[in-house]
Amino acid sequence: MSTATTNIGLEKKTSKELAEKLNILLATYQLFYMNVRGFHWNIRGDKFFTLHVKFEELYTDSLTKIDEIAERILTLGFTPTHAFSDYIEQSVIAEVKNESKDVACVQHVLSGLQSLIEIEREVSALSDEVGDDGTNDLITTYIREQEKIVWMYNAYLR
Repeated sequence: MSTATTNIGLEKKTSKELAEKLNILLATYQLFYMNVRGFHWNIRGDKFFTLHVKFEELYTDSLTKIDEIAERILTLGFTPTHAFSDYIEQSVIAEVKNESKDVACVQHVLSGLQSLIEIEREVSALSDEVGDDGTNDLITTYIREQEKIVWMYNAYLR
């Protein structure tokens, strides 16, 4: 193994770029998770029972993805961001406070998912370019799942 490659045989320089992009994704997921958790807790109105359950599904799935992304960063040989102040700084979505209206919550979920998909596509393109099949497989699975969720939440709003 060369000193220019990681423990899994990828070039260190490009792996560092990928880890940095994954840390942005990690930060964005952390804010998305917190937002959806708040929607789950605070949802009100006649759609409560439906959305309460759907939001729980989303934040539970997000928590799993957060762990997988952090572990992938470690696998690449780098450190995942783990301070909430860094998450707020690096995330491409903002925190949402005290929202309880069904349509507004769903719109925030959609916006967050669209932002996540955008970053994931960037990660996928970079991981493909550098030959990191492990990261690419993980991220393209996320994209496929989230595109379906976007379709479903958009259908809810119509």
